[in-house]
Amino acid sequence: MSQTVPVPNGLPMERNAGPFDPPREITRLREARPVSPMVFPDGHEGWLVTGYDAVRQLMADTRFSSRRDIGVVHVPYETPGMPVATEPSPQLPGLFIAMDPPDHTRLRRKLTGAFTVRRMKMLEEQIIDIAERQLDEMARLTPPVDLVKEFALPVPSLVICELLGVPYADRENFQVNSAKFLVKDQSLDEKMAAFGAMTTYLAELVTRKRAAPGEDILSDLARHDDLSIEELTGIAFLLLLAGHETTANMLALGTFALLEYPEQLAELRADPELVPDAVEELMRYLSVADIFYRYATEDIELGGETIGKGSTVVVSLLAANHDPQRFDNPDTLDIHRKARGHLSFGHGVHQCLGQQLARIEMRAGFDGLLRRFPTLELAIPADEVKLKTDMNIYGVHELPVTWTETAR
Repeated sequence: MSQTVPVPNGLPMERNAGPFDPPREITRLREARPVSPMVFPDGHEGWLVTGYDAVRQLMADTRFSSRRDIGVVHVPYETPGMPVATEPSPQLPGLFIAMDPPDHTRLRRKLTGAFTVRRMKMLEEQIIDIAERQLDEMARLTPPVDLVKEFALPVPSLVICELLGVPYADRENFQVNSAKFLVKDQSLDEKMAAFGAMTTYLAELVTRKRAAPGEDILSDLARHDDLSIEELTGIAFLLLLAGHETTANMLALGTFALLEYPEQLAELRADPELVPDAVEELMRYLSVADIFYRYATEDIELGGETIGKGSTVVVSLLAANHDPQRFDNPDTLDIHRKARGHLSFGHGVHQCLGQQLARIEMRAGFDGLLRRFPTLELAIPADEVKLKTDMNIYGVHELPVTWTETAR
């Protein structure tokens, strides 16, 4: 494919096309060269993949490894205070998101029973009840309030703590440390301190569950004698982090997006049957977990390009989900769109294990919020909303909202 735009130096990250669209440079690059070379800040000549078809193909090809211990995985943006990696990272027990088959398969298989569609359906009423109780709490407050603090973060935190058997009283320390862990330019020492605090806590928790299991997912896992305490700790860390961070950001950023599209919001309020499709469209449109990495274990052809063995490949799910070759008018939020082919939950062997849980939480959350707060609006100008451009999972730091009336 002919090159009509310069090879990027580092990953374009400024949200200069608005809070919900990919950076303009990434959009131009996807149009010209959806599989593009990219020069990383440390000088590595790797690749950036932005086209829908190419991203889908890459994520289904296990020759693009998810491991961090077989080669140096280069970071595509400047990280002040972080040393440049010159050696592969050690593989951490239990973190199957950074493993390939068969190791990945062995650990993921332990969890498939916990996250079946049927089991999630059985939990739906419980999740709706959690959302409604949190909305009760919010309705008692005098606006303006921060929607992140009062609703978007507590709902998935309550759900995942209950599912995993993590005491909800411990959530605050975990949330503080997970936020430190996810800051892009946090120093390595600070990241490792946050990770250490979380894993120390979780190791103690899973050790107690192995000794006296209860009726929760971590107890179910602890009953597997072939899983070590270190593996149980890694799995618990992954589930707890993924289980509240992504959904919390989707609830807050999704509300922001709907408030910025008042006609769509009015239609959704008028017809709650649209909520399931609206949730899929919001996930496509926002793609809060955007950037993923793969390591090429051999020379691989992709999108007309040859990606050399040893290359770090950066994938943008946001760019892929905004590809006009796959979605009409992709930079417009359309709650009537059938967006089921979106890649927000990934694709291939690493497709999100908790996607049905996330869908149920978001349907319950958006349905309840719009029904109970019919006059909800931003309490500050939209351009003053603090965006999480500094975090590995996108969203808003705060979302001040107000209302003039509530409904039961």
